[in-house]
Amino acid sequence: MRLILFSLTMLILSSLSFASSTVELKPYVLTKLTSSKLSDSAQLAKEQLKAKGLNIVGEYSPYKDTLIVVVTNSDLVTLASKSKFGGYGAAQRVAITKTKGKVQVSYTNPLYMAQIYRMKDDLSSVRKLLGSALGDVKEFGTTEGFAPNELREYHYMMFMPYFDDHNELAKHKSYDAAVKAVEKGLSNPALGVKKVYRIDLPSKDETVIGVGINNKKEAGRDQTVMENCDTAELKHSAHLPYEILVSGNKVYALHGKFRIAQSFPDLTMGTFMQISGAPGSIEELLAKVAKGK
Repeated sequence: MRLILFSLTMLILSSLSFASSTVELKPYVLTKLTSSKLSDSAQLAKEQLKAKGLNIVGEYSPYKDTLIVVVTNSDLVTLASKSKFGGYGAAQRVAITKTKGKVQVSYTNPLYMAQIYRMKDDLSSVRKLLGSALGDVKEFGTTEGFAPNELREYHYMMFMPYFDDHNELAKHKSYDAAVKAVEKGLSNPALGVKKVYRIDLPSKDETVIGVGINNKKEAGRDQTVMENCDTAELKHSAHLPYEILVSGNKVYALHGKFRIAQSFPDLTMGTFMQISGAPGSIEELLAKVAKGK
């Protein structure tokens, strides 16, 4: 009887210990703050990334004093290929941002992204690789972190979209036709949507294309969204760029109310209302791109 009670006690203690050690994740990782020039910090970061075998597939400067470097490698592409709509997680974004006389170097947290995009792999190997390349001071982006299971069912609030409520932008005859249409749309300067990078998932008909939105007439313009949302001391610059996903013969993009909220989970409703026109604006612009207009 004592043995049974002892075993039950240990089981309870073990479960309590496991619960208390549940990892809470935040969307970004700060690597360092420096007084260097932004250009010097960017060059060093790119050299460190390349030294660890990460491929730079695109760079994007949405406004002054900010540069986002997009990276991937064959391992990350393989891991992304294993998940439904895994293309959204095929890249990680490194941001170099100058603010108040300091340069912040940060990157999207692969552990957070793996869960919010419902990937089969937790991308811990990618987090370790980025940490070894750039450093790992602390996670940031929300006051309280999220448990992995919370992120897999994340939405900003009731009646707001989940990950799989993404926008279907267009449908084409084939995967190749869909990719060609998107590329054609991105070549139209009148839309003000810039191609930043493209990653093909060779094991299946899926391609992710990162895009910058610079149309000054649109509420979904990157600078407009960031001026309203990115007001904390540690900048969320690695929120950008957005993604267009070609999967099979269809073209998708994450719903703006999900994509913005995943990067700014502490966003107040008041701030959200200031950019209320952004999600619809982004969808309309990206739909024109997806249709090859």
